[in-house]
Order: sequence, then C-alpha cells, then structure tokens
Amino acid sequence: MSEKRHHWMGLTGRGMAMGVAEVVPGVSGGTIAFVTGIYDELVRTLAGFSHRSVTVLFSEGLVSFWRVHNLRFLALLVAGMAVAIVLFARLMSYLLATVPTLVWGFFFGLIALSVWQIGRAQPKRSLVIFAPLGVLAGLALGMLDPLPTDQALWVFFAGGVVAISAWMLPAVSGSFMLLVLGLYHAVIDAVTNFQWAVLASVALGCGVGLLAFSKVLAWLLRCYRGSVLALLTGFMAGSLPRLWPWREGSELLSPAVYQDAVGDPLVLGTILCVCAGGVALWLLTRLE
Repeated sequence: MSEKRHHWMGLTGRGMAMGVAEVVPGVSGGTIAFVTGIYDELVRTLAGFSHRSVTVLFSEGLVSFWRVHNLRFLALLVAGMAVAIVLFARLMSYLLATVPTLVWGFFFGLIALSVWQIGRAQPKRSLVIFAPLGVLAGLALGMLDPLPTDQALWVFFAGGVVAISAWMLPAVSGSFMLLVLGLYHAVIDAVTNFQWAVLASVALGCGVGLLAFSKVLAWLLRCYRGSVLALLTGFMAGSLPRLWPWREGSELLSPAVYQDAVGDPLVLGTILCVCAGGVALWLLTRLE
C-alpha cells in the first residue's frame, strides 16, 4: 500500500471515529480529532474559508480552490463521518435502549483517558488557573435538562449552528447540545428515516456555524492556546458525570441502587467496556 493511500485511509478512519463519537450525546468528535493529531489542521482549514474563497474559485479555478482550501483533507474526514453516522446511528440508538451501561461505560473510559491525554500536555500554570473554571462549566452544562421545543425547520437550523460550534471543541459534544436543545431524537430519526428537509436545515446551520466559529476558535488557539486547552481539559473532566454508566435520567446511581431502580447493572461488562474505551483511545492516538 502506498504512503499516500495509507494517509487517505487514516484520515477516513479518523472521520469515522469522529462520526461514531458524535452519534452519542456527551462525546465530542473534536476530542477524537485532537488525540489523533489533526485538530489544528482541521481548525485552520475551516477558518480558511471567507468571502475571498469565491474569488479564488472563479478567478483561479476549481483545482486551485481545492488545493488552497485543503479540501481533500476535509472531504476524507466528512466522508468518514457521514458513513459512520449512517451506519451507526440506528445501532447506537438500539444499544442505548437495550444495554446503556455498556455504551456509557465505553465512552466514560475513552473520555476519562482523554482528560489525562490532553491535560498532561498543557502548561501546569494554565491548568491551575483555567481547568477549575472548565470543570465548573462542564458540571453546570451537565445539569441542564432538555428544553421543550417545536419542530420548525428554523429550530433545526439554529440547532445545527450550536451543535457544529460544540463539535469543533475538543470537550463539548455536538449531539449533547442537540439533546439539551430537545432536538437530538428528532435529528437521529431524520438520519435513519432520510427526512431531507430536517437534514438540510441542520446542514445549513452547520455550514453557517463553521464559517463563523472556526475563525474565532483559530484566533483563540493562536493567541491563547495553553489557556484555552487547559479550560477545555477542565470542561471535559466536568462532563464526565453525564457519562456515568449507572444512572436514571440525570440522577447518578451506584450499581446496587441501579439494580433496584432500573435493572441488571452489568457491572463486569460495564467495567470491561470502560477499559475498552481506554484501549480505543490508545489505538486512536497511534493514528497521530
């Protein structure tokens, strides 16, 4: 296999991992991008789009536009994400309905190790100052209940703006923000049942959010990288309670209480899934 083909397959694999992560509310595709070493390139590429992009397209041609905006990189990531979302959206819905502790255990292990993986690379002074603020923000966000909302298309557009902005951060889950906005299940249904009007509204919102937020994020990472990543490390740590495997609604339970209130806690299987999440993260970091 040529080095170029290996690189393309690696990018597509990263995109698939990001897509699977975003299907589960509480898990961030941005985290996957960060630990696999493509986060900075992703933010720079998205921030590179502007009103001048149209000038490049029409004055220099499609080939130049494709090269200047690193569209091969984006196309491979988006293709991987799209394939993963279509293939795994229905499966994840089924698993969350039948064996939720196993699913949450896997992602709890993955995100817990991500906190260590990202945090250890940040300046200690930044961690001391900004990580506690991130922890408090993560805990506060995790306490939010889904908002009642209607199903108007403009609501899905707004949800797309919020979700894609969250997706770009290596700590915040776009699907969780859809859950908070009361749109998660409607969007999953739209994906599985191909409701094109809803999907187009969400996609348009995502496009607008990408163009606006990517530039802000690129500037923050360029000027305050250590502080921003320390804040997001704390945010990830603060988000861990909402991934706790044994819970009923927003209430966190011990396995014993879970057994009385909900059903079989699957303790051994859940612990193995926590370990599997850590192993999955380690394998993803090998892609870096």
